[in-house]
Amino acid sequence: ECEMEEAVTKLNTLQSNAQTLEKIRKQGGKRSEQNVPNMIKFAERVGISLDDVDKLSIIHVSGTKGKGSTCAFCESILRHQGYKTGFFSSPHLVEVRERFRIDGIPISREKFTNYFWDVLGKLEKTKKSAEDPMPAYFAFLTVMSLHVFLKEKVDVAIMEVGIGGQYDSTNLVRKPVVCGVSSLGLDHTSILGETIDKIAWHKAGIFKPGVPAFTSLQQEAALNVLQNRAKEIGCPLTIVPSLPMLDSNGDDITLGISGTMQRHNAALAVQLCKVWTDSRQKDQSQQEAPSEDDNNHQFILNHTEVKTLPTAVTEGLRQCRWDGRDQRIHKTGVSYYLDGAHTLESVQQCIEWFKTSSAEESKQISGRVIRILLFNSTGDREANVLIEPLVDCGFDAAVFCPNILFSTSNTVDATNLTVTKESQLNRVLANMLLFERLAVKKLQQQKHEKESTQTDTSCSAAKKSKLDNDSLENGDNSQHTVCMIEDSVITKDFPCISSALTWATQGREPNTSLQSFTEVPSKLRNAEHIQILVTGSIHLVGGVIGLIGSE
Repeated sequence: ECEMEEAVTKLNTLQSNAQTLEKIRKQGGKRSEQNVPNMIKFAERVGISLDDVDKLSIIHVSGTKGKGSTCAFCESILRHQGYKTGFFSSPHLVEVRERFRIDGIPISREKFTNYFWDVLGKLEKTKKSAEDPMPAYFAFLTVMSLHVFLKEKVDVAIMEVGIGGQYDSTNLVRKPVVCGVSSLGLDHTSILGETIDKIAWHKAGIFKPGVPAFTSLQQEAALNVLQNRAKEIGCPLTIVPSLPMLDSNGDDITLGISGTMQRHNAALAVQLCKVWTDSRQKDQSQQEAPSEDDNNHQFILNHTEVKTLPTAVTEGLRQCRWDGRDQRIHKTGVSYYLDGAHTLESVQQCIEWFKTSSAEESKQISGRVIRILLFNSTGDREANVLIEPLVDCGFDAAVFCPNILFSTSNTVDATNLTVTKESQLNRVLANMLLFERLAVKKLQQQKHEKESTQTDTSCSAAKKSKLDNDSLENGDNSQHTVCMIEDSVITKDFPCISSALTWATQGREPNTSLQSFTEVPSKLRNAEHIQILVTGSIHLVGGVIGLIGSE
């Protein structure tokens, strides 16, 4: 335990601090062109040459949404086919060792600790001068993943890109077996650019000459960029249609991860694995030089082909687990709906899943059910884009907190030095005020519609204007009791996840410190069951899972 903690504390010193990151953002990620050349040097200092990296049999996946799920499906499919899998992913939910999975299981604390000091020791020894920098946090973990996969002698290494693709640390890989691009959208815009085509340019940066590439269905602007870059780079690019619900025998193709988008991710994964297994079998059957027509193995997933899915593949899809994405954890008196959605499209998908899934659960419960939102958003994401669709979900209360576990401390795995506590708390307050403003706006629209048929006596005009003008302009938060907000939704902000959960669950969650919780409004009391949607940030979801335990 202690050794692992010591290792993670040391690892955290490699996180860029908030000031440094601000500088990089202002430069618009200009220094990032050096990322890959630097990565090659870091790997060499650890004793890993590019030839060693070439020996790993790699599936490389970029994308805005669903790249982690696509990789998780790939891992599960190939493991069910009997291969030894390595999977490098980010970010982690609870413990950093989750980023390195062998055969689907995070490496043990002991292994993590040994590999960590191994890699760190070699980097420190080769630091001849102050000019030789240490890698930043993600770059270090990427080098460590290569070290782990080589030592563990995996059959396949599934590498999920961190941010972008072109300048991502994982892009030192020069000969993957196959590349995939999952669904694209706007995220990390301060680094990758403000438009979908700029973002697509970065994501296509993982394409390599002659290496087959596949993409999920994309918006036209994104697809054009991917196709142009594939031509420039010289790689065949194929669009993969979504996975049908049934195979040609009429049997269900069920997925282990919920949510409608997952059928796109699963289809992409099936295709990537098909190319990988074909290439593997070809290597084994003919060790001589490969023939020229290397791209004939492109099997395109369409309705007629689905009958060819082997049992191991359908089992891999069905048994795939990927926590924190459309995940439900059910406890006595409270259910958690967890989804780390942090782009508009993924929030819309999350809402659709939550509405369906929570309604199904409510049918099974005889008493009153209340719904509560627990939200945070971080980085350069525009909170209003994420919050607006959530306002329409009819929550009984909305709760806001930073990605901090306890107001006194964080676990080492959840430590984030890239933002200051003060900036996190300011963001929480801004998110809450925004939610209130949008909720009031929605209420006013509804009242307008009603007012044509009846006069409104519930709220005095003076109170209305008071609320509209000062409290929302000046961020004055003392207006909570004004009937407009009372009518629309109860909002509350907290300094940490633990106190937010204690309040939201009304003390029903045994794993949060039973601190005395702030009085819960009568409107929320005496519910038979509480449904809590946790979304907006994958780190928030990870913090919640860390506290309540995953099922």
